[in-house]
Amino acid sequence: MKPEPIPLSALQHWAYCPRQYALIHLEQVFEENLYTLRGQALHKRVDDPGFEVRSGLRTERALPLFCDRMGLVGKADIVEFLLDGTPYPVEYKHGSRHKRADIASCDDVQLAAQALCLEEMFARPVPEGALYYASSKRRRTVIVDAALRQQVVDISTQIRIAQAQPCLPPPQTDESRCHGCSLLELCQPKTVRLKAEYRAYIAHLFTTAD
Repeated sequence: MKPEPIPLSALQHWAYCPRQYALIHLEQVFEENLYTLRGQALHKRVDDPGFEVRSGLRTERALPLFCDRMGLVGKADIVEFLLDGTPYPVEYKHGSRHKRADIASCDDVQLAAQALCLEEMFARPVPEGALYYASSKRRRTVIVDAALRQQVVDISTQIRIAQAQPCLPPPQTDESRCHGCSLLELCQPKTVRLKAEYRAYIAHLFTTAD
């Protein structure tokens, strides 16, 4: 039997924090905060399927995506079809274009996964796409290069492994990411870290030669 498909959003969640991915996609828990509500309000603009044509450029909204080769499924906010027919995915994000580079790279992974889906669906190379940030009302072009494609493959593999594990991944070591996460109270990262430190200390006490 084929494994369950991986939602494209799961790749972004894993890239941000594997524990966040597991809580949302494996434990099926979710909490709202200001950032998630802003994101939902933004996506209402592009969640209704449809298309329009302006100056020969066709734009599809809420286009369903799939990649059978990697077992990915999802939906693109916007796909612009260039004059030669090349798909150009545009993912909407709340916030500013000038966010931290390490966090922005999580969005790049999701966009690259959309590009891989479009390549399989339309049998055309998709060399780039864009992220549109609502606060700054600006786009950031993302080149879907070999390194970014490999990230999608690697994260998909890691997710498959995590799906077969009995325990959730540990919390982020970068605590600055925890502050804006709506799952902070459910995750309890500090408590989990303390438990791990206590276990390591107790194990050290019983394995020390003296």
